[in-house]
Amino acid sequence: MTALLEVRDLVKHFTVGRGIVRAVDGVSFSIERGETLGLVGESGCGKTTTGRCILQLERPTSGTVRFEGRELTTLNQTELRAVRRKMQVIFQDPYSSLNPRMTVGQIIAEPIAVHNVVSGAAARGARVKDLLNRVGLLSQHANRYPHEMSGGQRQRVGIARALAMEPSLIVCDEPVSALDVSIQAQIINLLEDLQAEFGLTYLFIAHDLAVVRHISDRVIVMYLGKIAEMADRKTIYDSPKHPYTRALLSAVPIPDPELEAQRERIVLGGEVPSALNPPSGCVFHPRCPIAIDRCKHDIPLLRDLMPGHSAACHLA
Repeated sequence: MTALLEVRDLVKHFTVGRGIVRAVDGVSFSIERGETLGLVGESGCGKTTTGRCILQLERPTSGTVRFEGRELTTLNQTELRAVRRKMQVIFQDPYSSLNPRMTVGQIIAEPIAVHNVVSGAAARGARVKDLLNRVGLLSQHANRYPHEMSGGQRQRVGIARALAMEPSLIVCDEPVSALDVSIQAQIINLLEDLQAEFGLTYLFIAHDLAVVRHISDRVIVMYLGKIAEMADRKTIYDSPKHPYTRALLSAVPIPDPELEAQRERIVLGGEVPSALNPPSGCVFHPRCPIAIDRCKHDIPLLRDLMPGHSAACHLA
């Protein structure tokens, strides 16, 4: 079966002054239809840049991005416009991603009109109300402005806007990180319901491993522009092999206070190195609790430890 999305050797460098920021440095993965792939890592690791390169909001420095068998990096803006209807994004911040001068109805109807999904103002109005209902809002919300709604409601508007295009793939760029915990659960449940109803495929970008665990089929852990580990959800939570993955998981709180008190907490020393001047060898070695001399000089390749489970670590 051909994957819906295939990313190979994706590289994105930014020029800053006289230096180069290696935001994404040789990332490869694929996503099957109907799957949710979680992309996890600390701030600045390249998660969002990877998502933006897939959508061609940022043009990659090198590498390939194939969507439904079509290479996107060689398309011009006119050709991309047709493809983008099938690739949508839910942004992190529901406060800044909606135009404050437009009503909710206008915000959702705009892409429907631009791409001529349905013709006629009356048909578009009916489509907007249907989308609002599907994301748990009332049809009356179409007449409100974003500032008249809560953060959770605004994010539902963002989801409705993405759904309006009838997409195959939705890039969810930290869609719940700006919301209260109770609202986060509601949005995650909504995304899962919509996926089951419409057969959607998600790239779910987050820094919260607990959130990713609930929604993802497979998980990729990134560190400083590179993939540290990749496996299905159960494997990566039950049997992590990369020391960075183990450290991230040890920081996730456990509701049971007795278990929380007993488990080992892995505390990483130092700060995340600058992508302007990444360390030699394994980029994680300055903070790694099990690093050896080889880690300082040799870049570890992402290799299969078992079918479906890969890690970039000399000692895994």
